[in-house]
Amino acid sequence: MPHTRPADRPAPRLRRAGAATAVALALLAGLAPAASAAVQEGQGAYGQDTARRLDPTRLQAGLDAIHEAGVYGVHSGVRDGRRRFDGASGLADIATGRPVRPDLRHRVGSVTKTFTAVAVLQQSAKGRVDLDRPVGDYVPELLPGERGRKVTVRMLLNHTSGIHDYIGDAFPSLLKGTTESLDEHRYRTIGPAELIGYGVARPQLFEPGTDWSYSNTNYVLLGEILRKVTGQDPEQVITRDVIRRVGLRDTYFPGTDPRIRGAHARMYESFYGIIDPPRDYSDYNMTWAGTAGALVSTPQDLNTFYRALLGGDVLPRRQLDQMRTTFDVKDPTGAVTLRYGLGIYSLDTPCGPAWGHDGGVFGAGTWALSSPDGSRQFAIGYNLMKYQRVNEAGTDFDPHPADAAMRDYRDQALCGTTTPRTPDPAAKNRPTEAPSAQAQAPADRPVVLPPTTPALPGPLAGPLR
Repeated sequence: MPHTRPADRPAPRLRRAGAATAVALALLAGLAPAASAAVQEGQGAYGQDTARRLDPTRLQAGLDAIHEAGVYGVHSGVRDGRRRFDGASGLADIATGRPVRPDLRHRVGSVTKTFTAVAVLQQSAKGRVDLDRPVGDYVPELLPGERGRKVTVRMLLNHTSGIHDYIGDAFPSLLKGTTESLDEHRYRTIGPAELIGYGVARPQLFEPGTDWSYSNTNYVLLGEILRKVTGQDPEQVITRDVIRRVGLRDTYFPGTDPRIRGAHARMYESFYGIIDPPRDYSDYNMTWAGTAGALVSTPQDLNTFYRALLGGDVLPRRQLDQMRTTFDVKDPTGAVTLRYGLGIYSLDTPCGPAWGHDGGVFGAGTWALSSPDGSRQFAIGYNLMKYQRVNEAGTDFDPHPADAAMRDYRDQALCGTTTPRTPDPAAKNRPTEAPSAQAQAPADRPVVLPPTTPALPGPLAGPLR
């Protein structure tokens, strides 16, 4: 049941690509950004309109709409000053009927990138990392030669390095047209040097600093820079300097442990209908994501984190300002879809810009956004991924009612909008059955995707977005 209560004060591609590339980047990189809502004329900023106060009834209805549109389970936290809403809808386990709870732990994918960026910026504040210094000065063995001299730390942080993503090579069946690698590598431990090697071995996407392309290789490299300048494991550095400093209780790196500690939902992957019925990937060795996307957290912890970060409690002002210096990310028509900073992005909502990140790994999606001053935010987790379907012509993805419901919930949570669209609960793409024994075998159907990636709820949806 939803409830409100005072919140605790926190502690002191956009380009077109072939099917194989679309699959690879749909996994972890964050697919093509979805068009964001434009700021509506005549509406004020956060908190200036009493209509934008938290409405538990409408927020719960928004979560129910997402579930009714086809997502198995969804859980969320919303905060406005000292007021707080925690709610959930649907199932954590479709085999047993266990309901989802607001405080379940969840794999948050590329929301991890904000944490990693904060740790790098903390080292920058201490004079140990120069954002405009070549990456080769720190880790020459990982980015050798001319690229190591041209790519800077800042380019890794804002995805303007031009370094290729490693996902396709880390899960090679995807490049051959099947998803069997997802099962073959479920319990594999893979090191950061190997992941970086996959991305660096691919041709440069563009001249460093001249364009934008989301790449998980960037953030694994940043982890290794942290290792070099601190002499410590980067996940331990992020845990000590970011997670513990903010006082987060349910956020941690799982290391090589494939299980999630504590209460959590099952996490189901459909892969655009290739895995049918969707398969449970809640147990997974996340070393393939590392400092780019391995974190486990809760909506409540993410809200606490972004409130502390944007409120100025985690970084000095100079570093926070650099974090919020952005690169315009555009769709094929030239329209700006979001503005990517250093491990954080800004997009427009009906009540103004919001800051945060989204994340997606096999079976688990997350979205966390905040008002610019950290006074109002929302975070949401959901346990069915890549539920969209390719249209009959094979040229694009059919619109899915869950995507619209997710965006409506975002606007209700952040802005208090009062006219949400109601998704059709009878949508043809809605999955209705639990995974069968047959679904546990490696998928053998070819992955056939159109040349564009779907506009998922978060702007950077994917296998590790």
